[in-house]
Amino acid sequence: MKRILIVSAHPDDDILGCGAYLYKYRNELEFRVVFIAEGSTCRFDFDRIQSKEALEQIEIRTASAIKSLNVLGVKNFKFYDLPCGRLDQIPIIDINKIIENEIRTFKPDTIMVHSETDVNNDHRIVARSLEMAARPVWQDCDVNIVSFEVLSTTEWNLSGPFTPNLFEEISEECLRKKWEALECYYTEIKEFPYPRSYVGLETLAKYRGMQSGFKFAESFKIIRWKNRITV
Repeated sequence: MKRILIVSAHPDDDILGCGAYLYKYRNELEFRVVFIAEGSTCRFDFDRIQSKEALEQIEIRTASAIKSLNVLGVKNFKFYDLPCGRLDQIPIIDINKIIENEIRTFKPDTIMVHSETDVNNDHRIVARSLEMAARPVWQDCDVNIVSFEVLSTTEWNLSGPFTPNLFEEISEECLRKKWEALECYYTEIKEFPYPRSYVGLETLAKYRGMQSGFKFAESFKIIRWKNRITV
């Protein structure tokens, strides 16, 4: 793998899903992070999503995202700012076109995206849109696809839990950097037992590590993997 596209519903999902991976391979792989929705206006009634206060929250979230990715050494990113929590009101073909364009221009060999089992509906929609946009019907869609888990949404689907089959060993330094990046979203973290806490991140990393024989790990689920053998 050389070029990895991260398709994230909201700013901070990327950090929760693969922040340690981003930091671990920051000098070896080329990453581009794409944010489909703005991540803030779901807290506002529909008639206030264009209010001054709502727009200020979007600006804060955007600044947090840039600062967070800088912590991990990622410089390539794009914000599309579709309405948070309301992607079901956007024609899915419009989201598909965004993702298709990103694939055509960045030309990744691997895409990371949300799990289709998340309880967050925006996450599910983005996962479904990616599967449609990345159908292998044109040359640039010859890509691997894996999904990641997002604390405070993936694990709360108790009837359809995330079932990873790909584990990446991470160091304690990677875990600390993931937390440092998440701390940039100061409005999104709380004390344990809230999942978006340092203890929450550490607990998940230890659990996934225990499942795979590592001290710490991030886990993923392979959606499509194209194994190329050359002779």
